[in-house]
Amino acid sequence: MLKHPTLVLITLMLGTSMAAIDSSIVNVSLPVIRHQFNANVDQVEWVITAYMISFTLFIPLITWLKNRIGYFNLYIISVAVFTAGSLLCSLSHSLVLLVAARVIQATGGGAITPTSLAILSESFPPEKRGSVIGWWGLGNVMGPALGPTLGGILTHYFGWESVFYVNIPLGILTILLTFRYLSFLRDKPRTRPTFDFRGLTWFALFIVAVQYTISTISKKGALPELIAGCVCFVLFLYLYIRSARRPQPLLDLTVFRSPDFVHSAIIVIIRSVALFGGMFFLPFLLQGLLGYTPIQSGLLMLPNALMMLVARPYAGKKADQGLIRSISLLGILLVALSMYLFSRINVGATVLLIILPMIVRGLGISFLVAPVSTALLNSVSREQTSTATSMNSLLQQLGGSIGIAVFGVLHQFIYTHYLNKGYQAPLAEHFALQDGFVVSAAVVALAFIPAIRLPQRHIVRIKENSPV
Repeated sequence: MLKHPTLVLITLMLGTSMAAIDSSIVNVSLPVIRHQFNANVDQVEWVITAYMISFTLFIPLITWLKNRIGYFNLYIISVAVFTAGSLLCSLSHSLVLLVAARVIQATGGGAITPTSLAILSESFPPEKRGSVIGWWGLGNVMGPALGPTLGGILTHYFGWESVFYVNIPLGILTILLTFRYLSFLRDKPRTRPTFDFRGLTWFALFIVAVQYTISTISKKGALPELIAGCVCFVLFLYLYIRSARRPQPLLDLTVFRSPDFVHSAIIVIIRSVALFGGMFFLPFLLQGLLGYTPIQSGLLMLPNALMMLVARPYAGKKADQGLIRSISLLGILLVALSMYLFSRINVGATVLLIILPMIVRGLGISFLVAPVSTALLNSVSREQTSTATSMNSLLQQLGGSIGIAVFGVLHQFIYTHYLNKGYQAPLAEHFALQDGFVVSAAVVALAFIPAIRLPQRHIVRIKENSPV
């Protein structure tokens, strides 16, 4: 049995929240960064997109690295690289350097969340996973939830550079706690698997082709490029899947033989496309025609985080009690409703009309994440845990990257539509943001289809003794 299970959980939560907070702490600062570097929305979105793409490219290496250097070293190194990347971000004096520093950040951040989830899954017995994931998820979800508030305060008083400094003390503390409470991981056996260079090459080309294809959608006269991009990413995906059939692949794709895993994975993708894409625009909505400052925008997002703090452990507990499908369906409904409510926010809206969808969103995400993660982990064997957690993070980041890019193109299309109808630029921008939230609500609602197929009861397929 673990000597300090609570402190082990806290250590993993801290590292996860540090990585997760970067998915949103920067968002509220984007209008300021855009103004300082004289960039447009398409350019400044690379501050987010470059991080997510690099994050995604690193994830397939996690299982191989875990086998080679062990969970303990992998976790320590990942946190250290992420912390160093955060320092470089804060020192960047151009948009190009900032994007480059974000790539370094992602190299470390790409392993933190899936590694911590794998450690948690292998260290706690299956019958407690829902509750433990619920608590651990506070770090994974509270980071993005608190990020806008913290980012708004830091940006208002200390400039956008300060949003990256917050990671430095958190990173140091996480490293110290890891040496103290995760040292038992050093005893885990290691292997020396061969490195799948061919698989990594095809995977990297697939990710690049996907992003390139999306970027061509907004270009006039780029139909040949769009078709070529589609052909390339389908081809590279096929070649990657084919190479994964070889011995010791980077990712064990046999996890997709489980229907529960497939349904959970589809929900993760849909959720990420809608949430990352839709929520990318929220700071621009609040700081645009509505006229809120960065700090005011951050404070308006705080109820979202507080609701997650209350509801996330409860959702995990209910998943353990056999309500996986019901809780997930309710979460999808609430998240879709929150997106629609965001689309109704207009000039002159009261603070209550802004806080209400924040609360609904926090409750919905809490009900959606923990049960789906529990179903996903319980659908695979112990040996596939590392692959399952890596795939969960991979699909989340890939979906988020696609979501931001697609919604960015959609926003520009709708914005141009309103300009052509004679609206002034600020009003056209506002209407385009509102319509984007409506589309996001519709995308989230699509998750009802796979969610109906999730197991209602808490079925543990893993035959094993409780981990020591």
